Amino acid sequence: MSWDDNLEGEALEIAKSQSKRLRVMAGPGTGKSYAMKKRIMRFIEDEQVKPEKILAVTFTRTAASDLKKELQQGIAGAEKIHAMTLHAFCFGLLNKKEVFEQLQRRPRPIKTFTSKGSPQFELSPLLADLDLVQNFGNKREKFKIIKAFEAAWARTQDESLWLKDEQDKSFYKEIDRWLRVHDSMLIGELVPLALQYLQNNPASDIFDKYSHIIVDEYQDLNKAEQTLIDLLGERGSNSIVGDVNQSIYGFRYANFDGIEDYSVRHSEVEDRTLDQCRRCDKKIVSLANSLIKYNYLENSSSKLKPDPSKADGEVRIVQWKNADEEVKGISGFIKLLIDSSRYKASDILVLSPRRLLGYQLRELIQKLGISAHSFFHEEAVEAEEAQLSITLLNLLVNPNDAVSLRFWLGFGSNKWQSRQYMTVTNIAHDEGKSIRAILDECAKDRVIKGISNINTSYKDLMSRLSLMATLSLHELVDYLFPAEQEATQILRDASLLFINASPLDTNEDLWDCLETLITQPEMPDEGDFVRIMSLHKSKGLTSKVTIITSCIQGLIPNIDDELRGRAKDEYLCEQRRLFYVALTRAKEYLVLSSFNKIKTELAFKLGAKFSRKGTSAETIASGFMQELGQDRPATVLGEEWQKEGFK
Repeated sequence: MSWDDNLEGEALEIAKSQSKRLRVMAGPGTGKSYAMKKRIMRFIEDEQVKPEKILAVTFTRTAASDLKKELQQGIAGAEKIHAMTLHAFCFGLLNKKEVFEQLQRRPRPIKTFTSKGSPQFELSPLLADLDLVQNFGNKREKFKIIKAFEAAWARTQDESLWLKDEQDKSFYKEIDRWLRVHDSMLIGELVPLALQYLQNNPASDIFDKYSHIIVDEYQDLNKAEQTLIDLLGERGSNSIVGDVNQSIYGFRYANFDGIEDYSVRHSEVEDRTLDQCRRCDKKIVSLANSLIKYNYLENSSSKLKPDPSKADGEVRIVQWKNADEEVKGISGFIKLLIDSSRYKASDILVLSPRRLLGYQLRELIQKLGISAHSFFHEEAVEAEEAQLSITLLNLLVNPNDAVSLRFWLGFGSNKWQSRQYMTVTNIAHDEGKSIRAILDECAKDRVIKGISNINTSYKDLMSRLSLMATLSLHELVDYLFPAEQEATQILRDASLLFINASPLDTNEDLWDCLETLITQPEMPDEGDFVRIMSLHKSKGLTSKVTIITSCIQGLIPNIDDELRGRAKDEYLCEQRRLFYVALTRAKEYLVLSSFNKIKTELAFKLGAKFSRKGTSAETIASGFMQELGQDRPATVLGEEWQKEGFK
């Protein structure tokens, strides 16, 4: 098959463009992946570009894997194409011997998440250890400084712009020292450190490695990431693809303006547009267009165009009397779709703005005899039991991992055993040994005063690791993530999916899969099950049936009191873009569901907006419902919809 087979119109122009700088604005479902795949095929077939000279940067690992699989079907040597996420590229670069020798930093990210404004997991002992050096404030105040650093690293690499006072400089110095001692880095440093190396080494071979760079979802990259891409592609051709209406990662400091001002920053840029939605039926396109226009002062000219060959599609907007009724009703609807053989479980995608609500739905669907999996992997290590289990697995596979060892030794102590730990680290430094070597000596016969708690924790660790080393892979999963332990259910489900989907042979294989899931949470390949996930998680997916649940104020749009330093209007626009992304996952059937009442305690926990009436809270449907335009169907009572056989 030739590269230009079945190619016409704007997609053909994109594939055959000879421009060194190409920008493609592509709405959801408009065939951008197909057009860019054809462009890569032309490079190889017509221009005789060696596959290994092509770098395709995707936003997800799944997209990278899918691209290579599709290209391998028609192009010899396509397996040599470098298709990866930008984080994977930076990991590879920073792991090179010559890069490490210059930067003296290893790309081992600190695993953390935020709960109630404070950092958790591996960042906790780091911040506790800083208290022995200088008073930098409480945990939340220290975390704010780190977030400010990460924001600055994402936006600029000029330290003078953000290390403005002596306390900031001192804090950064101590953070840097701790990270070097523990062979690690903050996840927000990964790209800036890679960029720093490239900026300081223009003679590096890496600049001649790729002649063609193609970047997907450019609008979701932060400024440092966009600068790195621009720098890497200076000597060859650079093609970027994106859509401002699908920019949903402001909390990751995505540079929304980067794709719009690309032609200002670069000369002789060729612009192309893909705007006919080949994915969604007509009514779904209409609703999406009506919604997104509210992000603009005037009517946007960049509307999605429906595919004339598509059907009108089905859209239902329903409201249930309470949250429990919503779970029961949506579960019944899914069962009807499957029992009628109209759709398979794999055809159904459920998007829930909150994990707890998604779990309730998953459990009820499973009770109805339907296979269902939830993918809220962002919370995989939220529970302490999950943190301990994943730490044990890492130390089994990587016994010299200093960060995991530090976490284990301090766990259970409010101050993370910082004083005892400092005693050990000082001795290790003075004797030129590792912390683990000192603890091994103490486990035998060496006596060091004042570290009894750490000694006990270390001996417990050695006992557990010794047992784990004797277990089979399935036995190890049962040991670390017991079936009856809810706190580790995400990790257990993911482990079993990994083992069954692509047979794993070793503990190292299991660790690699789980570490990637934790640090770069992402959907696995499709299976014969109903998929349940967050709206953010659905980016890049498509499904015949898409059901968006719990569409109530406070959840959709999510109301973030801190707004992560962004203006309220800007934040609301991003939430609208997120809903737009969710709507356009549906190919044929779209259901928007809400409920009117919920238990007050749960409403508080979820962050819903409500009027309180004792133990019951009254909610209202999302304000976005009023922005769906003239093709928006009337909202029906869930109970009536159910009685009518969900017609």
